[in-house]
This record gives sequence, C-alpha cells and structure tokens, in this order.
Amino acid sequence: MLAREIAASTGTPLPYLSKLLHALCRQGLIEGKRGYRGGFVLARPAEQISLLEVAEAVEGDAWLPRCLLGLADCSPHQECPAHAFWVVERQRIEDKLRATTVADIATFARQRGLVGLREFFRTPPEGAHE
Repeated sequence: MLAREIAASTGTPLPYLSKLLHALCRQGLIEGKRGYRGGFVLARPAEQISLLEVAEAVEGDAWLPRCLLGLADCSPHQECPAHAFWVVERQRIEDKLRATTVADIATFARQRGLVGLREFFRTPPEGAHE
C-alpha cells in the first residue's frame, strides 16, 4: 500500500506517517519498495507482529516510562508514591500489547466496518519477508 493511501485512510499527516513507516521498516516489521509497484507491506504475517513490537519500533525501548511520576531516582530501593501501582500496571500493559497482534487489530476493524487498511493488513506474498 502506498504511503499516501495509508495517510488518506487513517487521516495521518503524510510527513508524520513517513517517519512512522521508516521506523517500522528499520525494525523489520514492514518492508518498503520505491518506484513502480512500490509501497509498504507487512514483513511477516500480521499474526506474528505484536503491538508491543510496534510501540517499541516507533517509540524505542523506553516508550513506557519507568516511573509514572517521571522521577529519575525512582527505584525499588527509593520508591515514589506510585511505584508499587506502576510496576503492576506497566507489566499488565506490556503483557496486553505483547498478546495483541496486528491481525487482532485488523479483525477488530473489519468487525466494526472500518475499512481502508485492508490491503496493508494482508499477508505478504510468498517469500516477501525472507
């Protein structure tokens, strides 16, 4: 799917979307091809790409803050008031994103009649991700 088609179907500004797509390419989640018959396609089947991988590709490993209050010295030895709560909730968020795949999102969208990214969520052609 072309970047401009993804931008149009999601309402995402093309310059911002380009940055996201390149981050996803760098992490091997999608593949991009320039020129004739170019565009973007998932690098692996949608069932094999978790939302945690997507979040880490776009935002980096530290996408979810270690301290809910943003304190640099918060640790198990010097806890902030939200530390115990955040340790549990942060793990729950990571677990949910690890268990949720791009295929799950596509299924959700189809069930609700949301269209536009149907081509992007298709499984890549045989050998496309090798």
